[in-house]
Amino acid sequence: MSQTQLASVSRGNSLVLQILVGILAGGVLAYLSPEWAANAGLFGQLFVSALKAVAPILVFVLVAASIANQKQGQRANMRPIIGLYLVGTLAASLTAVTMSFLFPTTLEFATTDASITPPEGIGQVLSTLLFNIVDNPVSALMNGNYIGILAWAIGLGIALHHASNETKRVFSDVSEGVSMIVRFVIRFAPLGIFGLVASTLAKSGFDALVGYMHLLGVLLGSMFTIALVVNPAIVYFKTGQNPYPLVLKCLRESGITAFFTRSSAANIPVNMQLCRRLELDEDTYSVSIPLGATINMGGAAITITVLTLAAVHTLGIDVDIATAVLLSIVAAVSACGASGVAGGSLLLIPLACNLFGIPQEIAMQVVGIGFTIGVLQDSAETGLNSSTDVVFTAAACMAEERKNS
Repeated sequence: MSQTQLASVSRGNSLVLQILVGILAGGVLAYLSPEWAANAGLFGQLFVSALKAVAPILVFVLVAASIANQKQGQRANMRPIIGLYLVGTLAASLTAVTMSFLFPTTLEFATTDASITPPEGIGQVLSTLLFNIVDNPVSALMNGNYIGILAWAIGLGIALHHASNETKRVFSDVSEGVSMIVRFVIRFAPLGIFGLVASTLAKSGFDALVGYMHLLGVLLGSMFTIALVVNPAIVYFKTGQNPYPLVLKCLRESGITAFFTRSSAANIPVNMQLCRRLELDEDTYSVSIPLGATINMGGAAITITVLTLAAVHTLGIDVDIATAVLLSIVAAVSACGASGVAGGSLLLIPLACNLFGIPQEIAMQVVGIGFTIGVLQDSAETGLNSSTDVVFTAAACMAEERKNS
């Protein structure tokens, strides 16, 4: 390993240790002084806002520059990565079905005022995604519409592929400049995570979660199974190598940050930097990471499946194998469109509940329970989704290197 690689790995490990210190410090402050801990949330809000601000620009210029400067005959290796994303999401929903039947969960329903409106069907979800693709580029950048950003960046990159070398160099220099800004922002991750942990524990605590420990156990158990068993199996099948060094590194350096920011979009710059340290192909990860933040949603598929089957078990509805498989497919497809729906995976639960004829009022109560446990559910879901983006991107790049060697 070269001195540059050693220095890069050392910096990455140092940052993880600093983040762990920030987590512990945030927990201690929340315990000793909830008032000061709530005020410390400002650091977390600033950190997440900075990441969200720089991420759309980073994706746009990096993708456009990579495609514009792509050499003739060079391959971006995207097809196998998209295949891994889809297989991983379907495997997540099937795992959630299995866990839900092994450890059935029942809920307590009460009347509630559901003021939010879920999508009416998968067609509406897919329609939203299609309209996001043709969104105005300025609007896409302002609103963090990564499907639209990708579409415009790819189009601009293709258009500039035959431009002069000077023009391509400008885009490359802008891309490197934005990447430097990202590296500067990420250096403040320990302080930002400290603020997020302190404010979350001070304001919410975990009292609201006690009544839903069984439900959380099934959700988190399914996510850990995917992260530590299913994903490594997929990586081993793809690369033929021991998957755990890669998987654990991604969970440590991407999953932990995503867990506390609770935003796949905000974690895009973190994942980009991790891919750079792993020395992956920039033409590949510059596209696969933002794409994964929109369609690689194994955690969302688990949330949709587990909460839907909890409602099914509560109401005493019988589910056969064929219906369970259909639910897995619906959850996987819905999860891929979760980024295009306000409220994300939770607002897609009524869509899945509709398979079993569950009334809208009941389905929305399940959504309410989802928001109650969101402190852990959403954090774990985001951590799994975001870290898996890097895992599958790296697996595809490693498989390609092995094939070419």
